[in-house]
Amino acid sequence: MNPAGTAPPPLRGGKLWITALALAVVTFMQVLDTTIANVSLPTISGNLGTSTDQGTWMITGFAAANGVGVPLTGWLMGRYGVVRTFVLAVLGFTFASFMCGIAWSLPALIFFRVLQGMLSGPMIPGSQSLLMAIFPPRQRPIALGLWSMTTLVAPVVGPILGGWISDNYYWGWIFLINVPLGLIAASLCWVNLRDRETPTRKLPIDGVGLALLVVWVGSLQIMLDKGKDLDWFDSTFIVVLALAAVISLAAWLIWELTEPNPVVDLSLFKGRNFAFGTIAFCLMYAVFLGNTLLLPLWLQTNVGYTATWAGLVSVPSGIVAIITAVVMTRLGRVDARIMASVAFVAFAISSFMRAGLTQNATFWDFALPSLVQGISIGLLFVALITVILDGIAPARIPGATGLSNFVRITGGSFAISFTTVLWDRREALHQTRLSDFSTAYNPAMHQAMSQLHSLGLSDTKAYAVLTNNLVQQAYLLSSTDIFWLSGWLALAALPLVWLAKRAIAGGGPVAVD
Repeated sequence: MNPAGTAPPPLRGGKLWITALALAVVTFMQVLDTTIANVSLPTISGNLGTSTDQGTWMITGFAAANGVGVPLTGWLMGRYGVVRTFVLAVLGFTFASFMCGIAWSLPALIFFRVLQGMLSGPMIPGSQSLLMAIFPPRQRPIALGLWSMTTLVAPVVGPILGGWISDNYYWGWIFLINVPLGLIAASLCWVNLRDRETPTRKLPIDGVGLALLVVWVGSLQIMLDKGKDLDWFDSTFIVVLALAAVISLAAWLIWELTEPNPVVDLSLFKGRNFAFGTIAFCLMYAVFLGNTLLLPLWLQTNVGYTATWAGLVSVPSGIVAIITAVVMTRLGRVDARIMASVAFVAFAISSFMRAGLTQNATFWDFALPSLVQGISIGLLFVALITVILDGIAPARIPGATGLSNFVRITGGSFAISFTTVLWDRREALHQTRLSDFSTAYNPAMHQAMSQLHSLGLSDTKAYAVLTNNLVQQAYLLSSTDIFWLSGWLALAALPLVWLAKRAIAGGGPVAVD
C-alpha cells in the first residue's frame, strides 16, 4: 500500500499493456451485459415460459441495481481501497453471471441479474480510475481512448453475440461467457495492481441516504415497468409507487445536500462542466439505450428477423465507431464540445433515417442508419467524459466518475421502461386509427379481401391475415414515432454541451477546482 499523499509510478512495458487489457476486458464485460440480453429477450422469455413484457425485468432490474450500486463506489474504495474493491466486484459479478447462466426460472434470473447489476457497480468507475493511474500523464489520452473504445464497442457487439448464441446455443451462454473472462481479468488485475493499493480510512456509511436512494430508484423503476399492465394511475399500487418515488427523492436530495458524508456527493454539480456534461450524457445514453432495445425487438417480433440477423444490423455501427475513435485519437487537441456536437447531429441523422423505414425494407436499409450512428458512438463517450472530468481535482475523480455513471445508468434504465411503454401505447393508438379505415365500406378493404379469396383463403383466414398486417403496420408506425422523437431529443441536447466551458480532448491540461 502506498503512503497517503503519494501516487505510485505508472506501469511500463508488457505489465502496463497486460493490465490495461485486463481492465478493458472488465469494462467490456460490464457494458456488454447491459445490451447482450436485449436481442435475446424473445428467446429467453419463450424458453422460460413468460411474455416478453415480463422478460424486460431482467434488463431493467440489472440497470436499476447497477444504478444503485455505482454511487457506493466512492465509499467502498475509500474504505477498502480501489484495487481490493475493484477485484472483489469483478469476482462478484463473475459469480452472479454464472448463476444467471444456470437460472431455472424467470424470478431466479431476475434475482441474479439484480445481484449482477449491484455487484458490478464499482467496475466501470474502478476500471476508468485505474487505467488513468497506470499510464504516464502523456499517455493518459490513450488510456481514456482505450476505456472509451471498450464502452462503445460492447453495446454494438452485445446484440450480435447475444443473437448468435440464442439462435445456435443455449441462451444461458450469454452470461456464462463472463466466467472465464472475469476470473482471468480479476487474477491479472490483482497480481499486477495489489502493490498499488490506495490508502484506506474508516468512513461512516450514509445508511439513510442509501436507503432513500434504493426506495426512489426502485419505486420509480417498478412504476414504469408495471404501469402499462395496471392501467397506470387508475391503479392504487401505481399511485402509491409514484408517491413513494417523489417523496423519497425529495427527502434524498435534502439529506444528501446536508449530510457531511453523503453516499452521493451532489456538490460536484456546482461545477459547470460536470453539471451540463452529465445531463447531456444521461439524455444521450438514455436515447441510445432505448433505441438499442427497440430496434432488435421490433425486427424480431414484427419484421421476421432472427436474433442473429437482428444483431448483425448493428455491425456497421461498431466498425465505424472504432474507425472514428481511432481517427480522433490521432487528431490531437480538439475542443470536446465540437466532438460532442458532431456526435449528437450524427445520432439525430441516423434516427431520422430509421424514421423513414418501411415494413419491407431491406437489410441494408436497416443497416445504413447504424453506419451513421457509428460516427456518433465513436465520438460521444470520449467527448462527454472529457467535458465531465474537466476541472475535477484528481482526488475527486473516482467520486465524479461514480456520480456521472450513476446518473447515466439510472437514466438508461428508466429509458428502457419508457421505450417499451411508449412503443405499446403508440401501437395501440395507430392500430385504432388503422382499424377505423378497415371497414366493409372501404373499397381498399374489398379489394384486399378479393385478392385473398383468389388465393383460396376463407373469410376467417383472410381477416386473420389482414389483422396481422394491421398490427405489423401499427408497430412500424410506433417504431418510427420513437425514432423521430430520438432524433429531436439528440438535437435538443446539443445546446447543453455549449453551456459548458471549453474542454480539450487529446491531452489538454486539466484545471483543478
